[in-house]
Parts: sequence; structure tokens; C-alpha cells
Amino acid sequence: MTWVPLALLADRGATLTTQRFIGLATWVLLLLALWKSSPLLRTQILLVVVFATVVEYLFAGHFGVYVYRLENVPWFVPPGHGLIYFGAYSLGLLLKSREKFWTFFLVGILALWVLWGLLLSPQFDLLGAFWFFNLLIFLKWGPSRPTYLGAIVVVSWLEIVGTSIGTWKWMEYDTIKEWVAQGNPPSGAAGGYGWFDLFALLLAPLLLRQVRKLRTRDRLRSEL
Repeated sequence: MTWVPLALLADRGATLTTQRFIGLATWVLLLLALWKSSPLLRTQILLVVVFATVVEYLFAGHFGVYVYRLENVPWFVPPGHGLIYFGAYSLGLLLKSREKFWTFFLVGILALWVLWGLLLSPQFDLLGAFWFFNLLIFLKWGPSRPTYLGAIVVVSWLEIVGTSIGTWKWMEYDTIKEWVAQGNPPSGAAGGYGWFDLFALLLAPLLLRQVRKLRTRDRLRSEL
């Protein structure tokens, strides 16, 4: 949780070359996090990196729904998503002991932000409200409420930091159909990020189970 905002600050005004060095350092930290993680968490992190990278290059790189400072997808972004998931997961473990309290508290704070985005913000924020609704669904029926609670804190914080210092900027409307107004940042961004979490939480156990089956099959064949 500490490195990603530091990387954003280091990127402020940095050249493309410097930005790439920041990216390489972020990859090194992600590899360390993977090394210390359980097989399940490691798989989840890698899945988030894959899914998030596709989304970044599609919606930032191609459609320009949000735009990075140098109009590229910085090298630190893909591994950064892995560290964000790791941070959300780790923070969720800390919040789990008082899960009900933190659910009401964090959702309440986020709801106030959503109302501000709809009623008071100079940049009307319909996307944030939609993602907030997604988040409520994830918290109610998702596979890991603590991880989503952690994501509320980590993602909201990083969105505020990143947009405040100009690392990226959300356009006033989506650039695909120009139907959806967007805050800078969208208030419910954690709900949008929740789709990454859902993808990882559901798919990782299936992948690990399949890998174990293949290893068992190979071992049995070698014993024949």
C-alpha cells in the first residue's frame, strides 16, 4: 500500500525513461509479494494483473476513457494492480475481526461521496454511482467481503492521489458513447475494481484445481 502512491509521486513530471524504471521497480516488488504469498493468493494476484492490463490498454490506451499523463499506459500500472489487490486482501484480513462495523462505516463514507458526485461535484459522476451499486452487490453476494472492504480503502485512496497529482485524468463523459458522466475520480471506483477481484476470486480456485489434476495425472502416468 505504501509503494504505489510513492510510485505515483515519483512519476510526477518524470520522463518516459524514468517512468519505465519506476515500472521495473514495481515489478520487482510484485515478484516479492508473489514469492511470500500462498498458491491461491499468488494465482489471484496474477489473474488480476492479466485482467487489469487488458482493461487498461482497452479503456485507457484505446478508448481514452481516462488518460495518463504521458498518454500511455505506464509500465508500473500492470504490476501496480497486483500490489493493489495484495493490499486490499491484506487490509481485508485486518478488518475481518470487525467486519460488520467496517462494512457500515466504509459503505456510509462512500455513499456520502456518491451523493456529492451526483449533487455537488462540478464534474457530474454517474459512473461512480453505478459502480457503487456494483460494490453493494459484491459486498452482499461476492465471494470475499473482507477483500472488497479492503478495496474500498485502497482503491479510493489511490484514485484520489492519482487524479490529484495528475498521474491520470477521467474524462467528463465516457469516450465510447458519451452517455455516462464520470467524476475525476469516480466515487465508486472500488466497485469497478471489484470486477477484477471477482474474476480472481472465482477463477483462481478453478485453475489451481485443474493444475493439481494435471500434476496427479502426469505422476500416475510416470509410475506406470
